[in-house]
Amino acid sequence: MIKINGREISSYHNPYIIAELSANHSGSINIALETIKAAKECGADAVKLQTYNAASMTLDSVKDDFLIKEGLWKGKRLYDLYNEASTPYEWHKELFKYAGKLGITIFSSPFDEFAVDLLDDLGTPAFKIASFEIVDLPLIKYAASKGKPLLISTGMASENEIDEALDVAKEYGNGEVLLFHCISNYPSVTEESNIRMISTLRDKYDCEIGLSDHTLDETAALAAVSLGACAIEKHFILNDKIIGPDSSFSILPEDLKSLKIKTNQCWQALGSGKFIRPISEKINKVFRRSLYFVKNMKKGDTITNEHVKRIRPGYGISPKFYEQILNKKVNKAVNIGDRVSWELIDN
Repeated sequence: MIKINGREISSYHNPYIIAELSANHSGSINIALETIKAAKECGADAVKLQTYNAASMTLDSVKDDFLIKEGLWKGKRLYDLYNEASTPYEWHKELFKYAGKLGITIFSSPFDEFAVDLLDDLGTPAFKIASFEIVDLPLIKYAASKGKPLLISTGMASENEIDEALDVAKEYGNGEVLLFHCISNYPSVTEESNIRMISTLRDKYDCEIGLSDHTLDETAALAAVSLGACAIEKHFILNDKIIGPDSSFSILPEDLKSLKIKTNQCWQALGSGKFIRPISEKINKVFRRSLYFVKNMKKGDTITNEHVKRIRPGYGISPKFYEQILNKKVNKAVNIGDRVSWELIDN
């Protein structure tokens, strides 16, 4: 279990829903503020930023290495993509203050030590390590040293890379780590979600597991919750008129509301797994089978299989005693439709 802003996050609590703002502000702080408000109204537990600028991510270079050649952003230079997508450092204070005013938790993914310090100064309650940064062990070490919970996405990571990241996080941090299973494809395909990794990661690393989900529906998230995922992260956008680097794999407010409701229902449906019957079943126990007399009998008559039957309702003694009462005598007269009870049987 970990705690963020006093909220316990574990498979024993309803799923923690994180709305990822990322680049969906379209360069407008007003849109960013409105998106935070919408996330709160839709029931998200937290909103997450990404804290970087283009210079902290890459070089302003025209060399071929710095040109994206495949995928959603094919043809863009890395520098131009990050320049377009970044959330300006100077916005962060206002965004944090506004989220606090609304009562929704806000934290971010830092991409270098400067971003870690900036977020720490703003009182961030946690740090999220993005999938692409899981191999940046010095960054993980520095973020962990601030003594706050670390959320680490595992997209693209090998087992060994996850091992190394967790070792560093635990050695230099406060021990509160939440791993996120993630498929780093944008958008990702539901059929490739490999949700059974939720169980694999939890069993191997003995920590809570979430899902950073880039699919366009709720299927993967609900499957993850059913396997014990305690947190779901989705990219979130204010409306479908906003076009940006992440808009094609971001969910709308109505989707976020639905995600919140359905993941909570899914979690509730899991129950405790203990041999405890719900109180709501009690009224239906009368419709079980039990033993009833189906022939009139006089006092002293011997019970045979012609006299009793296993039928509904369940007010008589249990059918498991059927053979036990055969060849016993009744100690008073009984009529068709009378319940079989021990008080009516000799011995």
